[in-house]
Amino acid sequence: MNSQIKLLDVVALLKDLPEFDLYRGQVGTIVEEYEPGIFEVEFSDTHGRTYAMETLEADNLMILYHQRLAEDRIAM
Repeated sequence: MNSQIKLLDVVALLKDLPEFDLYRGQVGTIVEEYEPGIFEVEFSDTHGRTYAMETLEADNLMILYHQRLAEDRIAM
């Protein structure tokens, strides 16, 4: 589990969730943490319109980074 995820992190789905019409690679933003490892994720289009909002476990998510990372920050 990726315990480094925090509020407002940009994340990508790691697996398909067809029951929610969401698929691997789709990008969302963490908008709430309900308990350790359980997050509300908002998925929006390029115009900022929300098309899905789901409660997901950290194991289904990968943090996306927009800058170079120090080796000790890389989740293994």
